[in-house]
Amino acid sequence: MDDVAVAAAGILAAAAVLITWYGLIERDPLRGRLKSLEARRRHLSEEALRRGQQGHAYRVHGLTVMRRVVQRLNLLRSRQAEKIAERLAQAGYRSRDSMIVYLFFKLSSPIAFGAAAMILFFALNLGGFPPTVKIFAALLLVVLGAYAPDLFVRNIAAKRRGKIRLGLPDGLDLLVICAEAGLSLDAALVRVARELRGAYPELADELGLTAIELGFLPDRRMALENLNQRTQLPAIRGVVNTLLQTERYGTPLAKALRVLAHEFRTDRLMRAEEKAARLPALLTVPMIVFILPTLFIVLIGPGILQAIDGLSQL
Repeated sequence: MDDVAVAAAGILAAAAVLITWYGLIERDPLRGRLKSLEARRRHLSEEALRRGQQGHAYRVHGLTVMRRVVQRLNLLRSRQAEKIAERLAQAGYRSRDSMIVYLFFKLSSPIAFGAAAMILFFALNLGGFPPTVKIFAALLLVVLGAYAPDLFVRNIAAKRRGKIRLGLPDGLDLLVICAEAGLSLDAALVRVARELRGAYPELADELGLTAIELGFLPDRRMALENLNQRTQLPAIRGVVNTLLQTERYGTPLAKALRVLAHEFRTDRLMRAEEKAARLPALLTVPMIVFILPTLFIVLIGPGILQAIDGLSQL
């Protein structure tokens, strides 16, 4: 019994020492948190990679089907292929896959819109319109489907041109700084494209592509003309003409670009003032439709209610 008591006392003493020791140790709460965050990050990265691989597989399969349809119908060899490629380049789509996708939707959109019209108007009898109205609406949807890809590309190209025009004065200012620092035109375009990548990616893309074409095309004039052809902007045309003059006659590049930058900045300010001047006229209709009825209810409503109460007491 004495030995058992001594062993139990020893065990209790050791347990008390261990409990006191672990209670006095200062634990780092961030270690477990970092482990859990690392495990969560690894799980999310694996999930994103798996979804990306699945999405890439679906895109590759879809492009394969579209390419087979387009090649079977020989749409890439049509006379309009060059013009379509030019319009897609103006919208920022320069790959061959973009041409395939455009031609596929150009072919399939009228069929899809026509099938949707047949289902809605004839199968489901939506609206209960007469047969002539249904046929006219179906034909209208087919025509809309035929022009839908063109409208989409034109809208994207117009928005892209607006963004390029907005960032052109800042780009010219950076070109002036690079030219005054002694950089050549190729190096200046590369540096400006790198600096504008975050603020104006469309302009940076065009300037970077122009710098690449200046490096490998046999005629530098062709590279600048390609920039004008891709953007279709009067401001870019003025910049291209200025650069061509400096290349041909050796005029100071920085001075010419500074004048152009001042003109474009003034033009941007005038467009902003024009929008501000149109604002009162544009606000007239919303004010009449939404604000004035509410104002009349607030001002005249109590008087009308009192008049109704007074007449009801007679």
